[in-house]
Amino acid sequence: MAEIELLIGGKQSAAKDKTVFERRDPVTGEVATKAPAAKAVDVDRAVEAAAKAFPDWSEEGPGKRREILMKAADILEEKTPRFIEVGVAETGATGPWIGFNVMFAAKVLREAAAMTTQIKGEIVPSDKPGNFAMAVRQPVGVLVGMAPWNAPVILGMRAVAMPIACGNTVVLKASEMCPHLHLMIAECFEEAGLPKGVINIVTHAAEDAPEVVTRLIEHPKVKRINFTGSTRVGRIIAETAAKHLKPVLLELGGKAPMLVLDDADLDAAVNGAAFGAFMNQGQICMSTERIIVDEKVADAFVEKFAKKAADLPHGDPREPVVLGSVIDRATIDKVDGLIDDALSKGGVLVTGGPEAGTIMPATIVDKVTQDMRLFREESFGPVVCIVRAKDADHAVELANDTEYGLSASIYSGDVQKALKLAKRIESGICHINGPTVHDEAQMPFGGVKNSGYGRFGGSAGVDEFTELRWITIEDPHQHYPF
Repeated sequence: MAEIELLIGGKQSAAKDKTVFERRDPVTGEVATKAPAAKAVDVDRAVEAAAKAFPDWSEEGPGKRREILMKAADILEEKTPRFIEVGVAETGATGPWIGFNVMFAAKVLREAAAMTTQIKGEIVPSDKPGNFAMAVRQPVGVLVGMAPWNAPVILGMRAVAMPIACGNTVVLKASEMCPHLHLMIAECFEEAGLPKGVINIVTHAAEDAPEVVTRLIEHPKVKRINFTGSTRVGRIIAETAAKHLKPVLLELGGKAPMLVLDDADLDAAVNGAAFGAFMNQGQICMSTERIIVDEKVADAFVEKFAKKAADLPHGDPREPVVLGSVIDRATIDKVDGLIDDALSKGGVLVTGGPEAGTIMPATIVDKVTQDMRLFREESFGPVVCIVRAKDADHAVELANDTEYGLSASIYSGDVQKALKLAKRIESGICHINGPTVHDEAQMPFGGVKNSGYGRFGGSAGVDEFTELRWITIEDPHQHYPF
């Protein structure tokens, strides 16, 4: 068990009222982490520390910012074994998944470091004689990042790396499911020489989330918020921020469709489907939740896919398995309810199904229709449904019949046809002949509809975390009409 503290102004400290909460290992039930249960007063301390650090950090040159971020990436990678140890205990994920998180988070850091010299403006022609007009991007101030537990190191890093690279200071609200992992991210920055107060970490108990989140948004020195998590919570955050006219970047839930057309390479589609649906037990916002297959090849696809899924080992994440534990038993209960509803309405369980505890095998339900909950509700677990389409146009229609719009995928032997279909799918991301689960640090990552708005990554991320200002240099002796 680890006992951690808040990180505020470069110093670790307990919550003001000294209260703590426990995060338990979802597999063993043992206490993995004891962390401070912060309240609004602790949020104020963290925001004030970030505000104090902002003037100096915002004036720091891009070379120094880049140097610190690059060093933090190296330190992060060196700590991979410890991240894996803590991540398996806090989330129940497999070691390879946590290791991948660290590797990708280092890429996020290095991409952010590269962007420090790419924060550019432009000269804008002016109609006013003697007027020199510029559009200039500047740091915003104190930003809040809120990261979830499912891809804990990637998403924790994504919440802070580009904001810091752009010259802002940040407060990261750690997930109550993995407080130690999120604190470790900040510790890498501190070891790399990031000035005190540029990054601050607040941990909290689940029951205190409303108080902590509300204060983070409402604090007058907080300028912008980015949140990755459920659509339900994202909507609350957006509504709260709107009252204060504060911009928000939201990356929310998904119900990613994968279209398998009648000319697709079925073996390739099966491999993509297995990865997309069952990586990290289906607990990824981009996870393949609906496989929409042309009815002419559906039987052949399901047969191949069922064999692939049934062969995926599941069990204790400390063992060499593909599927480890989900985050808690409530996830299994939710998935069980979705499956039961589908089966009661004509769905067919092809393989898998709920088991005791928090570990569940890869599960496939065939012949799912639009009136079933499994078609519409995000499962966030190791279950995927097969939906049969009449043709390509019907497949697109089914794909778009959802409140979500984050990621999508199309498998087809005709790339030109697939590209035309991709433009019709209502999602922020679409991959042709690749899985729905795919990300790169430099890409504009985000969704549409109830999957949120705004974009992480590359130049799009710079736009989100800087303020665009119009500045002029004018002739002091210009003519006025009066």
